[in-house]
Amino acid sequence: MRPSKDISRLIEIMAALRDPETGCPWDIVQTFETIKPYTIEEAYEVGDAIERHDMDDLCDELGDLLLQVVFHARMAEEAGAFSFGDVVEAVTRKMIRRHPHVFARSDADTPDAVKQQWDAIKSEEKAERAARRARHGLDTAEKNGHLDTVQRSFPALTEALKIQERAAKVGFDWSEPEPILDKIEEEVAELREALQEGRQDKVSDELGDLIFALVNIGRHVNADPEQALRGTNTKFRRRFRHIETSLAANGEDLASASLDRMEDLWQDAKKSERP
Repeated sequence: MRPSKDISRLIEIMAALRDPETGCPWDIVQTFETIKPYTIEEAYEVGDAIERHDMDDLCDELGDLLLQVVFHARMAEEAGAFSFGDVVEAVTRKMIRRHPHVFARSDADTPDAVKQQWDAIKSEEKAERAARRARHGLDTAEKNGHLDTVQRSFPALTEALKIQERAAKVGFDWSEPEPILDKIEEEVAELREALQEGRQDKVSDELGDLIFALVNIGRHVNADPEQALRGTNTKFRRRFRHIETSLAANGEDLASASLDRMEDLWQDAKKSERP
């Protein structure tokens, strides 16, 4: 078995790994449920490589993510459900259909017009999907609530953002950012009150309300909350690393350093970042 740029080689490798007689003992016993966490993890690692502008890592991580798709498709093929080829055919059909302004004839010549066209085509596909599932004896019950199309499996920040976007489509939204700042202050006050009362359940509830409000203002100022928090995480890592290396350079370590000492070094790190 040799490496190849042909996708068929990856499919062959996965089939060999899953072979009940000669395959890998670990790969053979995996299921959709056990592989799911790895699929999510690989998607995040792709995002991390993009944020770091590391093209070498991005190439590697995209390969790992593609492997997850092939893995799931192989298990589905073994179950007689579908194959990798079916996955490719389905997505190519979808992309061609949703881009008539590229692959056919369409008057959609602006981003807004393309978005409206996309939504209309998705509605048609939704009806066709229900009919197809009915033919195969599968559940055809539709999620009728306006927010039901937002998947609960999203990370909480992403779910909050998408819930707010869906609500905004029917006018349930703030008209500008300023009132949201007032709402944030209100939530902070309620969190303070919950902390004073010492009620852990209420503290958790009020903290959730505060985070939800912060997501809302991020949406209004076009700052994706997930990316904003990731940026802060990166900044914190960088500054904390400065504390660590500065202590080491003076023969000190984190365990023995006082909070005041670490705070001074933190402020040094902040100053060094200023233009």
